[in-house]
Amino acid sequence: MSLLGRAPGARIAITRIGDLSRISTTCAGRTFQRHLASAASRLYEPRPTPVDNSPPGAIHDDRVLRQIFDSSDLWREFSQSSKYGPGRKSLGLVQNRYLTDAQGFEDFVNTSLANAKRVVDKVMGASSVEDYKSIVQDLDRLSDLLCRVIDLCDFIRATHPDAKIHNAATEAYSKMFEYMNVLNTTPGLNDQLTIALRTPEVVASWNEQEVKVADILKRDFGRSAINLPQAQRDRFVALSQEISELGNAFSNHMGPAKQQLTFDSSKLTGVDPVIARNLTSRWGKISLPTVGGYTSLALKTVQNEDARREIFMASRTSSQASLGLLDALLRKRLELANLTGYESWGHVALEDKMAKSPESVSQFLQALSRDNKPIVEAELADMMQAKTKNPKASNAPLQAWDREFYQTQILSSIRSRSRTPDFLAAYFSLGTVIQGISRVATRLYGIRFVPRETTPGETWNHDVRRLDIMSESDGHIGVLYCDLFSRPGKSPNPAHFTLRCSREISEDEVAEAAAVHNPRFTSSEEAANDGMATSTTSGKLMQLPTIALICDFEHLHKNANTPTLLSFGEVLTVFHEMGHALHSFIGRTSLQNVSGTRCATDFAELPSILMESFVSNPAALGLFARHYETDQPLPYHMIADRLALDKRFEGTDIENQILLSMVDQEYHTTAPQRSSFDTTQIYLDIQRSYGVLPADPPGTSWQGMFGHLFGYGSTYYSYLFDRVLAKQIWKVLFASGEGAATIDRRNGEKMKESVLKWGGGRDAWKCLADVLDDPRVENGDKNAMAVVGSWGVKQRQGLIE
Repeated sequence: MSLLGRAPGARIAITRIGDLSRISTTCAGRTFQRHLASAASRLYEPRPTPVDNSPPGAIHDDRVLRQIFDSSDLWREFSQSSKYGPGRKSLGLVQNRYLTDAQGFEDFVNTSLANAKRVVDKVMGASSVEDYKSIVQDLDRLSDLLCRVIDLCDFIRATHPDAKIHNAATEAYSKMFEYMNVLNTTPGLNDQLTIALRTPEVVASWNEQEVKVADILKRDFGRSAINLPQAQRDRFVALSQEISELGNAFSNHMGPAKQQLTFDSSKLTGVDPVIARNLTSRWGKISLPTVGGYTSLALKTVQNEDARREIFMASRTSSQASLGLLDALLRKRLELANLTGYESWGHVALEDKMAKSPESVSQFLQALSRDNKPIVEAELADMMQAKTKNPKASNAPLQAWDREFYQTQILSSIRSRSRTPDFLAAYFSLGTVIQGISRVATRLYGIRFVPRETTPGETWNHDVRRLDIMSESDGHIGVLYCDLFSRPGKSPNPAHFTLRCSREISEDEVAEAAAVHNPRFTSSEEAANDGMATSTTSGKLMQLPTIALICDFEHLHKNANTPTLLSFGEVLTVFHEMGHALHSFIGRTSLQNVSGTRCATDFAELPSILMESFVSNPAALGLFARHYETDQPLPYHMIADRLALDKRFEGTDIENQILLSMVDQEYHTTAPQRSSFDTTQIYLDIQRSYGVLPADPPGTSWQGMFGHLFGYGSTYYSYLFDRVLAKQIWKVLFASGEGAATIDRRNGEKMKESVLKWGGGRDAWKCLADVLDDPRVENGDKNAMAVVGSWGVKQRQGLIE
């Protein structure tokens, strides 16, 4: 999908260990102040009033930011949608003036297609040096015209409750996606880009972003088999379709060889009696599913070793159908890679990543494994000691089916000795957390979140809040739609969606829009961005990044002014997703192919993982974490106790992710090249060669239930990789969270200038070397990967042990 650059539908979903991209500043400010004056008497104010840490001039924004999420009454007063009757004219979803009704989607896609075809004609007609100098900007605009339909419609069809809107968005998405595939197999576009790249005078005129985008597009065209004869291109298309079908079948239908096990109830002593009753099939017999939450719970609590062993074996043995689909998927991926001139699928997938090659990933994983080994050995010793203290345990060494049981025993012992119950949620109302993120962002990066009334038809649900992102230096820099509350039919998975990327709008585009009279728009500048948000910075008209943040938090209280309280894990989720959003807003590049999160896949999670670190830091918590009723600050020892529990077996979790990443690499590199390969034996061999913990016993084949093998395909290491990078930046730049360095503007500015502002427009290794002042990693070679691996994941100093 070359013309989509970084990836269609720039959605970032949270991934954690254990599972595996617009209105003037003045106008926005006046609108908010007007509302504040009318609603001030009804604002919900906790007592005593919290210390206000907002920057000068933002006190009202900061206060109402918290209250629109915590008080339903205040939100109804604030929300513009409540002031307009159903007869008022819609201004369009996310202020896209085309999307006022279902018919508008057809007009939107047809207008975008007409503009795209004009850009294609311009690129194909390029003949002079001056023509070729603008070819990257032209192709980036072409990509933007595709993305602005595909990304937005993909989001709307997944989110909007109206069936007519859903169907219209789906049709528009399909129409543009079909056109994109035609372009990706049009040799002329690639030929013109090749001519430009081979003309020194042209390349010399490009800036760093343009060079980067040209390289991205050239690589993606190459991966689309565009240079091959027609017969081979046809085979490429067929293989791509087969891989998609096999991968979806593997992901959607993977399962165990046995669906359930039946035990005498006496064999499952330790399971919660209520759960046991729910699973009782007949008198004295319990039927236990072999995968899922009940299975996980049984492995943690069943006292009988033989029963645990049987449950473990069944839960780790895949069906032959799943294994067959996996085998076929790996072989087809190898064939497609070879067809396009690559040694393996891993070489295809990693070419444009920080790692660059499977060999470099191997260097990283092995170095990380060595660093993690003593941690796992210590955790294993604790589990073995717990087993020796259990009078009902056998004398055998710790087995694979013992691990979760004794981890649970150790954690339960720690909880029982703790004097601090987990009352953390009372200090984390949703509004407090959003306010806290804004305060952290203000101190680090000079940007804040400003609540803004929505216009009729702007949001897809009345619960969606709009925030304008304001910068001290650049004014209005983005729009954030927060859809954070659960409702029937809504996906439970938290995610960051890019609805529109940052990009500079040229004077030619504005003139083009002015030449076509469209009554939807009040100006040609508005028409050039479909009515969505723009700003003028240093004389340049920019389309602003527009982001939707999706979570699924429950309204837990009937009282309209009792806030939704978040668990510690949910707070981490919000900070993580906001880390992606901040990257989108700060990475306001002139070309959309490299804006915000459109960077290397194994670099994209870095800002969001780093953002999680502030949740466990006293200086950052002091900005916002207060009891929703008493307004007392959060005692930090409560967080320290929670972190101690969460990280008690962190080394074990990391080892599991290292091994899965190694399996992913082996499956997509050397293994399929052999005439005969056994995915099961490879999986077990890697466990025994690199693992400290007891390996799965012979007869198991868990890889057939490892669904990420399709979605990640040689990049499963990415989250571990970014965890290491985030840990090192936290240690070097933010002093491991010690003292005032955590929220020091100088450190935030360095993070912004070295990493965030570039999006994907600069080599990620240069960004890393710059932010760490570490030239060892600047070249991004195998040695650099090994250096990163040696940094490890676990914090060993500062406040986290």
